[in-house]
Amino acid sequence: MSEKKTFYITTPIYYPSANLHIGHALTTVMADTMSRFKRMKDYEVWFLTGSDEHGQKIERTAKSQGVEPKAYVDNIVEGFKRLWKRLDISNTDFIRTTDERHIKVVQNIFKKIYEKGDIYKSEYEGRYCTPCETFFTERQLNEEGSCPDCGRPVELIKEESYFFKMSKYQDRLLKYIEDTPDFIHPVTRRNEMINFIKQGLEDLCVSRTTFDWGIPVPIDEKHVIYVWFDALTNYISALGYGTENDELYQKFWPVDIHLVGKDIVRFHTIIWPTILMAADIPLPKKVYGHGWLLLESGKMSKSKGNVVDPNVLIDKYGVDPIRYFLLREIPAGSDGYYSEEALVNRYNTDLANDFGNLVSRTVAMVDKYFGGIIPEGNVPGQYDDELKALAAKVPEEAEGFIENMDFANALAAVWKLINRANKYIDETMPWALAKDEGQKGRLATVLYNLLEAIRISTTMLIPALPQTPAKVGEQIGFDFSNSRWNDAKTWGLIKPGNRVNKKDAIFPRIDPKTLEVNEMETEEKVPEKTFSMEPLKEEITIEDFAKVDLRVAEVIACERVENTDKLLKLELKLGEETRTIVSGVAKHYEPQELVGKKIIIVANLKPAKLRGIMSQGMLLAASNGDVLEVITVEKDLPAGSRVK
Repeated sequence: MSEKKTFYITTPIYYPSANLHIGHALTTVMADTMSRFKRMKDYEVWFLTGSDEHGQKIERTAKSQGVEPKAYVDNIVEGFKRLWKRLDISNTDFIRTTDERHIKVVQNIFKKIYEKGDIYKSEYEGRYCTPCETFFTERQLNEEGSCPDCGRPVELIKEESYFFKMSKYQDRLLKYIEDTPDFIHPVTRRNEMINFIKQGLEDLCVSRTTFDWGIPVPIDEKHVIYVWFDALTNYISALGYGTENDELYQKFWPVDIHLVGKDIVRFHTIIWPTILMAADIPLPKKVYGHGWLLLESGKMSKSKGNVVDPNVLIDKYGVDPIRYFLLREIPAGSDGYYSEEALVNRYNTDLANDFGNLVSRTVAMVDKYFGGIIPEGNVPGQYDDELKALAAKVPEEAEGFIENMDFANALAAVWKLINRANKYIDETMPWALAKDEGQKGRLATVLYNLLEAIRISTTMLIPALPQTPAKVGEQIGFDFSNSRWNDAKTWGLIKPGNRVNKKDAIFPRIDPKTLEVNEMETEEKVPEKTFSMEPLKEEITIEDFAKVDLRVAEVIACERVENTDKLLKLELKLGEETRTIVSGVAKHYEPQELVGKKIIIVANLKPAKLRGIMSQGMLLAASNGDVLEVITVEKDLPAGSRVK
């Protein structure tokens, strides 16, 4: 028997300056979904999360509350663990930087690099952001002279420090990134890091003397090891690197995916790899920097107080609806927006109406027409082949998206099958078949096909919605507990003769009017926005409309227009020709998100020059306030097809 394939995925270790918010839940749910998917593919998975507990900010916060730093973080970290348990996170390990197993590895690596000559003592004078635990040069500060990451004031610090020769590894790191396209994802983050390195890397301050809450430098205990050198090492200290018990390190390193928010990509793709190079340790296979979950008022921040508590949402809506919203609402690699209104809309539309209603209708019909016993379907008819063809196609499509950390499109693919099954009910009209005793065999086939579509859809939802399959299985008479991903690629696993169990709706619909507005813990409540439709324009005739030539166009390339914040330049395939369009959607889309999409354009619009680029048409998009979506075509229509 061949040895199992291995898969190692990590989240950042979260900073216990306060309780976690919904943005932290996003990262961890993404990592958990990937872990569950890989287990369904028969991988041996190691999934690590944890807490980053040292640094000046923690020391100051604990002191302000009159407690020791360790006592302070112990309490916060227990809250982390409770939240991950509530969200059904299946992490294999939880690392704390105050763990003895971690401290020893950090000190050993520091000593190893020091003895190699790549760490030296000097004096540091620079700008330091305590909340971000980061030093910045003058040129890195923003226009106000504040932290470029969080915008808060920085302190001028002068002290004796140890420095890591990060600059020594600049050329080697740049070559590695350029030669290894899969190392940094998505491509926008990769390009940002390449540009950052080309500006020149400076040596990194890796110790501090102005506070004590940290790991002592092994060669000089007046110093504590600077937080990023300490924190990043967790990914190998948890595996027992450099110890007698290093079996996990030998089995799982290098890591398959470091999953991080886009704000800390730099630390994971520049500081961490150079430390590993200096320590002669293999580099990670991939660092994936996902976008932020934003409020309409901007980025969530514990220090700003504008955070959404996932515990409150779990109490209100349950675990799987929160997981579904996070995974479905955030485009791969881009930012997404949170509001309770959006969460409820997504819940009602997708989970209650589409999926939950499909299960309820199907089970109710089996119960009504066959006494709750699953019939054998052997009378094929119209629409069966289309449903089965889609059921065969969607698992491959969803799998491809998940492998690329594109959970939003993976779930959208699953919903294609769910929506097709709902349409199949309308097409086959089981209630009409039930009136004709001669159609009993056809009715049995229709209901069996619906149960199979539900089973296949539910199998694909196991990684994202771990609590839902058992509820669905209880109703459709199927056990999902040992399901594998390939089961979704196999038609006919539902056993005729099993009994369905009609129960309450899996996702009961929520009445938006009865919701309490309780989105944020803020000093000022943000008024809930309501949609107000713009007035309709004056009537036109059919002849007026006929003058507008709308066509399907395929985006074959896309890039930002230099020196603008709003404009994207799109290269389009339109029939046999290629044309260029300039569009003001850059604040809503990263260029790579649109490549490969089929969009709708006004093809006969008079060309116009925008920022020196001749724009030959206009794309169609829908918008409401700050939300905008480019209109795309789902079916495989050729570029150039007319839109009527």
